[in-house]
Amino acid sequence: MSKAITSRAQDYSQWYNDLVLKAELADYSAVRGCMVIKPYGFALWENMRDALDKMFKDTGHVNAYFPLFVPKSLFEAEEKNAEGFAKECAIVTHYRLKADPNQKGKLMVDPEAKLEEELVIRPTSEAIIWNTYKNWIQSYRDLPILVNQWANVVRWEMRTRLFLRTAEFLWQEGHTAHATRAEAIVETERMLDVYADFVENWMAVPVIKGIKTPNERFAGAEDTYCIEALMQDGKALQAGTSHFLGQNFAKAFDVKFSDRENKLDYVWATSWGVSTRLIGALVMAHSDDDGLILPPRIAPIQVVIVPIYKGEEQKAAIDNKVNAIVEELKHAGIRVKYDDSDQARPGWKFAEYEMKGVPLRMAIGARDLEQGVAELARRDTKEKKSVPLDKITAMIPLELAAIQQQLFDRAQAFRNAHITPVDSWEEFVNVLDNKTGFVSAHWDGTPETEEAIKEKTKATIRCIPLSNPAEMGDCILTGKPSAQRVLFARAY
Repeated sequence: MSKAITSRAQDYSQWYNDLVLKAELADYSAVRGCMVIKPYGFALWENMRDALDKMFKDTGHVNAYFPLFVPKSLFEAEEKNAEGFAKECAIVTHYRLKADPNQKGKLMVDPEAKLEEELVIRPTSEAIIWNTYKNWIQSYRDLPILVNQWANVVRWEMRTRLFLRTAEFLWQEGHTAHATRAEAIVETERMLDVYADFVENWMAVPVIKGIKTPNERFAGAEDTYCIEALMQDGKALQAGTSHFLGQNFAKAFDVKFSDRENKLDYVWATSWGVSTRLIGALVMAHSDDDGLILPPRIAPIQVVIVPIYKGEEQKAAIDNKVNAIVEELKHAGIRVKYDDSDQARPGWKFAEYEMKGVPLRMAIGARDLEQGVAELARRDTKEKKSVPLDKITAMIPLELAAIQQQLFDRAQAFRNAHITPVDSWEEFVNVLDNKTGFVSAHWDGTPETEEAIKEKTKATIRCIPLSNPAEMGDCILTGKPSAQRVLFARAY
């Protein structure tokens, strides 16, 4: 595997694309804007998915599955939601092909196989799910419904980038139904906390929890809560969202229930989701010019062992020792790979696993075996040290924990150094153009001002932080009064 990738300083965007391809996370497909997730990339997604799935189930949620196709009339039922996604919808109009009489070996759409009603390929599943919930809910005894689904969705993006923005992507979407407004808000905030916990403690990426402005909230929601992360190039990335939908979808689909006083009321709803975009966040938050750097908790391979030998006799002696170590590590729950293949030299293997971001590399040769040691190398700091073989299985979990913490601390220090308070338009533009990162500034609260700032600078309000203190000030653009600062950034 060639190590050569474009450096971040030279072209950050190209560095990202090079890294995703050379680390074998994904590849381009024959369908414009869609990607192939390769086995190594999918193993990473599986680890992320499995951790999140357990967190969902630990908070009382269950998995289900709903159709990929949404009848157009159902999709239109919640007007704001339909309008918000209309430009990204792919539509199925026919259900059959037939031989083209004018071109041998070609197929054409059969005009007689036109669907009675067009089908939207789901960009999100609220419509089909709430049409189903209508049949599930009659009484307060049927509530709450706490359902999640792991699925794919299609949003016909015009400008695509692997993992960050593709026409089809994988995700999970939770859809819950509640008897009261208060219960639904508690659920919305709880799932935001679950996402923040996962991104910080598994992905080692610090986030800011906040609420979106009306301009930025999910179409059809009353409030959108979000977690925002900062990438190494100073751009923000929305890492997850949790939406309080109020009674909007219940009213659109006439989902009512009898409460404890036997009075009819509309159900209260939430939805929440994260996607394979998190893999893009992971790449951009930690990696360097030599390849991926993966947090141990979700790395497909946590430890790789590479033997260095001459001849079968040396190989057999190393195998004997390493196989015992591998069994001990597996028993301890460590994802370990012993790469004893003879198809590449050790130096090539070192470069390959560095590119793939394996947190720890252990190298052992015949001389090491005689001395009872092995070389342990950390991917994050490039530090190497000699470790006694009889202590290595005890040390590796400690080293992995240290790497996990170091990655979070480093990302948090970077994020904190790139949150800049400003009080004037000149400062605002200067920070965006020269320092980048989050800009903490006053805004007069109007969508018109928010849109004007976006048009002038391409910066958006990423969120109104939940931890925001009250602070009177003047809007950076209009000079009108403001009661608190918000976070602006240019974003993915």
